[in-house]
Amino acid sequence: MTGLLVLALDTATPAVTAGVVRRVGERLEVLARQVTVDSRAHAERLTPNVLAALADAGIGMTDLDAVVVGCGPGPFTGLRVGMATAAAYGHALGIPVRGVCSLDAIGVQTSGDTLVVTDARRREIYWARYRDGVRVDGPAVNAPADVDPGTAQAVAGSPEHAALFDLPRCEPVYPTPGGLVRAVADWSEPPAPLLPLYLRRPDAKALAPQVVSR
Repeated sequence: MTGLLVLALDTATPAVTAGVVRRVGERLEVLARQVTVDSRAHAERLTPNVLAALADAGIGMTDLDAVVVGCGPGPFTGLRVGMATAAAYGHALGIPVRGVCSLDAIGVQTSGDTLVVTDARRREIYWARYRDGVRVDGPAVNAPADVDPGTAQAVAGSPEHAALFDLPRCEPVYPTPGGLVRAVADWSEPPAPLLPLYLRRPDAKALAPQVVSR
């Protein structure tokens, strides 16, 4: 079977996700996936998960045609691991790397009006709203009480945070390899530069310049 062999990565949530997806036109076939749920293991688990997914799919690294990576929203450290790894693979293999919104990788797999939420820490959530898999609002970061579900009839994403809304819960819980690949808007266009979606400033701040008197 012809088609593109795509490596899909995401580290925007506690799930360290790697998978191999075959894309033939609009049809997707997930050949393998490896997921480790551990918010502190992005750096340790991503490469082993990639190698395990490739082995499960029965292909080598040089067989890949493209890389897709979730660009958040998510915490700074997690996003940096996934995006830097994707960029390194793309550079080493000479293949395109496409970035997508990690919330889209969840929302694109939903139907009807759906709210998607993930953990933003600091008692906040990242969120976006979707209609039949297409984003209609967001992404944004807010306290759960400040998020208007609008016409959403279900909520997907982080179970702990989805439970804060009086809505039926639906899958998926984390970005999936198939969702990441499906979230690419246009495969015919050259990939845009990878830009992380932090949605807020990092905790670390530059020190103010010190005035030294002589």
